[in-house]
Amino acid sequence: MRAQATVLNPGSVEAEAIVLDEELSFWGGFDPATGTILDISHPQRGASLSGKVVVMPASRGSAGTPGALGESLRIGTGPAGIVLLERDINIAVGAMVVASLYDSHCPVVVVNEGDYNTIDAGDQVIISADGVISTTS
Repeated sequence: MRAQATVLNPGSVEAEAIVLDEELSFWGGFDPATGTILDISHPQRGASLSGKVVVMPASRGSAGTPGALGESLRIGTGPAGIVLLERDINIAVGAMVVASLYDSHCPVVVVNEGDYNTIDAGDQVIISADGVISTTS
């Protein structure tokens, strides 16, 4: 797959994809210290997002998301990049603040449903600074 995504926070990365079955609340459903999903009702509870390109529809939850996501990015336990199906201000703000304050970049992009559905867990995802996204199995 090769597609042009909408960039919410710029950056470039190549990393393994983790595809979440449901939206995730970073505030309370994610442990910034370890990079793992804590939410007991989430299908991927216990999975690590650290260093991976997280593929999910959007976040679930609150205005606390930028803080929790931002802390994980600041300390190096957060995702390497995020691919969304819907624009998500909380995710974008968390990544933007960390980029501005700490010069640590986690690209956040939005793709259309057709492209979103072609990304599988374990694929290598490449996100370029201009928003071109591609995958290799």
